Amino acid sequence: MSMKCGIVGLPNVGKSTLFNTLSSAKAQSANFPFCTIEPNVGIITVPDQRLFDLEKLVQPEKVIPTNIEIVDIAGLVKGASKGEGLGNQFLGNIKNTHAILHVVRCFDDDNIVHVDEYVDPVRDKEIIDFELQLKDLESIENQISKTEKIAKSGDKEAKKKLEILAHIQAEIESGKSARNAIEEKSQWEAVKDLNLLTLKPVLYVCNVDEQSVVSGNKYTERLMEAVADEQAEVLFVSASIESELMDMEREDQQLFLEEMGLQESGVGRLIAASYKLLNYITYFTAGKKEVRAWTIEKGWAAPKAAGVIHSDFEKGFIRAEVISFDDFVQYKSESAVKDAGKMRVEGKEYIVQDGDVMHFRFNN
Repeated sequence: MSMKCGIVGLPNVGKSTLFNTLSSAKAQSANFPFCTIEPNVGIITVPDQRLFDLEKLVQPEKVIPTNIEIVDIAGLVKGASKGEGLGNQFLGNIKNTHAILHVVRCFDDDNIVHVDEYVDPVRDKEIIDFELQLKDLESIENQISKTEKIAKSGDKEAKKKLEILAHIQAEIESGKSARNAIEEKSQWEAVKDLNLLTLKPVLYVCNVDEQSVVSGNKYTERLMEAVADEQAEVLFVSASIESELMDMEREDQQLFLEEMGLQESGVGRLIAASYKLLNYITYFTAGKKEVRAWTIEKGWAAPKAAGVIHSDFEKGFIRAEVISFDDFVQYKSESAVKDAGKMRVEGKEYIVQDGDVMHFRFNN
């Protein structure tokens, strides 16, 4: 199971610069709009200290971390939903992501032009929201047209769906995003196949100057007030700091972060925030061939979690042998954990916990 996030934002907010620091891919970064003409795709290796701790104890042939796929989508402008500024092409690319990282400029710099002449994060956010909402309205209107034809035949389910679609349509027209307009499971079921852009979870990434990366500034305060009622997360990141960290050794990075008053890099904090946003957790498999991290949704039962390794694991699931990460570290080996009676045998109803070290038994 892989996480795929799309980075969006107006031109010159630091979106592509941030993408460069996040991923192994290199997007062109320049001081003019639309320098990203094709969506760039990069891979972030998720930094998880637990994986390295298991490596030291198990000493496997290889270690495989989990990854996040990042898609850098070209800067949107007013009219993007109608095709302005190459917007139509890139709005389509957002549909294929699990979450949206909305980069908002929250710094002053006379050397970097703003597409709307001056910095205003709330206005910038609303421009992007408006374009995504317009695109969603287009999808909902098309669905209403199709559903009306079925409802006219007397189909009760279609009539109920029409009511829900009309409600969500009205809410979006009032300026709300779909994620804030949907309150019941039946509403979710009615629109889940439409892949609405504003239904996707959003992390607002405030690109700030170095002095504001810990506590924010006047711009971040305004943005946080504006999104207080949204189901979204807010994160402060300095793209300039992240760029400097790219060229440093690990030990130097930590010293630099401490000097800046930070415990963790923007990459680490962004990944943690993305996991929280999508309700993801990590479990591990550990053996001499490999130690590996696996991403699943919080609340998954053991068979479904096993299925991310292979579908046969889920179909033929018998049981799971489970060790908590803390116990593995304390006793230093699987055999010592067993001797201490700390390995648990769990069945199909077991809900996997973050950090579980697991071995699955299944029928072929």
